[in-house]
Amino acid sequence: MRIKTVFSVAFVLLIFAAHTLYAGSEDKEFKYGGVKTCKACHTTKKSGAQYKIWKASKHAKAFETLKSPEALKIAKEKGIDDPSKSEKCLKCHVTAFTAPAELKGPKLTMEEGVSCESCHGPGSAYKKKKIMIAIWEGKEDGAKYGLIKPDEKVCLSCHNEESPTYKPFNFEERVAEIAHPVPEKKAAK
Repeated sequence: MRIKTVFSVAFVLLIFAAHTLYAGSEDKEFKYGGVKTCKACHTTKKSGAQYKIWKASKHAKAFETLKSPEALKIAKEKGIDDPSKSEKCLKCHVTAFTAPAELKGPKLTMEEGVSCESCHGPGSAYKKKKIMIAIWEGKEDGAKYGLIKPDEKVCLSCHNEESPTYKPFNFEERVAEIAHPVPEKKAAK
């Protein structure tokens, strides 16, 4: 009887421990590194020059636009003193603005505007070259490392009627405007 009880308790503890370890890996909170972290690997033409494409985009200037005379005028109409300091504006014009402070790395700045991690998720786990290659080759699921494949829902979290400058949003057209794919590998000859 005693051996049966010991085995039963041990079994329950084993199940609990396994569940805790598994749940811990699924609940991992990924951290934001900032655009400079992404820039390290995504600058060259060979890699797709994603950083250069982003840098030339409106997303890269999203925070700066909040300081423009037009933004100040719109903010005043909405009862906002300074759009560059208002959560109502910053939540969409700054990467991870509403994320907890402990998830923001020292390189992440408001000045980078809407950068890589706004659309692709915090990169602390997927930033490693080995992981990125495994994801790209289909050997790893990017979601496991916090990588998001941006879809219309991601875009609509900001490009929606809540925005005071909202214009109808056509996902396919807008995604084409900011396209920055990883080039396909050349087949070995």
